[in-house]
Amino acid sequence: MNVRDTFSYSLGAIRLRKLRSGLTTLGVIIGIAAIVALLSFTQGFQVAISSQFQEGLATDVVTVTSGSGTFMSSPDEESDFALYTNDTALIGSVEGVLLSSAVSSKQVTAEFDGSDQMLSLTGVNLTAYQEIYSTFVTEFGEIPTSPADNEAIIGHTIYDPWGNGTHPISVGESFNAYYTVRNGTTLVPVNITLTVVGVLEEIGSSAFGPSDTGLYIPLGSAMDYFDTEEVSRIVVKLASSDEDFIATVSSSIEELFFGEVTVNSATAILDTMESILGTVEILLAGIGGISLLVAGIGIMNIMIVSLMERTREIGILKALGAKGRSILVIFLGEALIIGIIGGGFGIVVGSFLATIFSSGMSPMGGQGPSRFSSSSSLTITPVVTPTLMVMALLFGIVVSVVFAIYPAWRASRLMPVDALRSE
Repeated sequence: MNVRDTFSYSLGAIRLRKLRSGLTTLGVIIGIAAIVALLSFTQGFQVAISSQFQEGLATDVVTVTSGSGTFMSSPDEESDFALYTNDTALIGSVEGVLLSSAVSSKQVTAEFDGSDQMLSLTGVNLTAYQEIYSTFVTEFGEIPTSPADNEAIIGHTIYDPWGNGTHPISVGESFNAYYTVRNGTTLVPVNITLTVVGVLEEIGSSAFGPSDTGLYIPLGSAMDYFDTEEVSRIVVKLASSDEDFIATVSSSIEELFFGEVTVNSATAILDTMESILGTVEILLAGIGGISLLVAGIGIMNIMIVSLMERTREIGILKALGAKGRSILVIFLGEALIIGIIGGGFGIVVGSFLATIFSSGMSPMGGQGPSRFSSSSSLTITPVVTPTLMVMALLFGIVVSVVFAIYPAWRASRLMPVDALRSE
C-alpha cells in the first residue's frame, strides 16, 4: 500500500466516523485556539506597553532617586538620605552627563470648572526639562524662559479630558490647587493659584517624564509651595544611549553618592517590563498547552475505541497482504489529518478570539473625568506572527501523532487470525 493509498484510506476512515472524528478534532481546535489567542494577545499587549514606555522615556535619560532599590522594588525604607537641588552640580561633574535637572512633585487637588481632580504637581526647571525631554513641547501657548512663580504648563489630557473639544481650563485662565496638611487635629488645605501659560502636545504615556496628566510649575515655586528643600528625583541627560555607556555612568553616579541613590534608565525599565511579560507569555502558553494535552488524551482514547471496533477490518487488511507498518501508518495518518485540520482551524479561531477580546476591552484611559488618572488610551492589537502560526500548527500535529502512537502500534501488532475471529 503506497503513501497515497494509505492517506486516502485514513481520510476515508475519518469521513466514515464523522461525529467521533469531529469531536476529536474539536479538542485539538480548542487547544490550539487557546494557545494562539493567549500568546497573540500577550504579544500585542507587550508591544503596546513597550510603545507607551518608549513614548514617555528618552533612552538617553536616567532618573536618580534616593534610597537603594530598583524600578520594580521599593526603596530602602530605613534610608533617610535625601536629594537636594545642588546635587545636580555633583551629577553634572560625572563624565558623560550633558545636563541634569531636579524635580519636586506632590499629589494635589486641582479645581477646574467646578470639579476637583487629583493631579501630580511637578516643579522643574522648565528650560532644562525641555532640553532633556523632546516631548515637553507645547501645542498651545509657550514654555516661558523666565516664568513667574504662578505660571503653569498643563498636560494635554487636562486641557481636553474627554477628547471632544470641551476644555475645563485653557491658556490664560487661572485655577486653584491645594494639598492638605495636619495642624494638630485639624486638616488645613495649602492653596496655590496658578495661571496656565502653555498646553503640552499629546504625549500618549504616563511613564517617567512629561505626562498628559502632568501639571508643571517652576522648581523654586514648587519647593516654596511644598515647604521643602528636598527634591523627589533628578533627571539626567547623557551623551549616549548605548546600554554599556549608560551602565557605566549610572555606576559612577551611584558611587558618587556612596550607594545611597538608585539610578534607573529607560532601557533597564523596558528590559524589566519585557522580561515580566515574557514570563507571563510562557505561563499562558502552558495553560493553552494543558488544553491541547487534554485533547491528545482524547485522541488516544478515540483511537483505542476505533481499534476495538475495527479489529476485523484490520484482520481483513492483513489477510489481503497489508503489513504491520501499513496499519501503523494508517492510524498515524488519521491522527496526522486530525492534527492538521484541528491546528489550521485552531489558528483561525484563536486569532478571531484574540481580536474579539482586545476590541471588547475598554481602552485604558476611558472617557469622561476619569481620564485625568491616565494619560491616554492603550490600544492592544493581537500579534499573530507566521512563527506563532507554524509553531501552533506543528504543536497540534505533534500532540495528535504522539498520542496516537500507542493505539496505532497495538493495531499493527494484531495477528490476522485473531483479528478475523473477533466479533
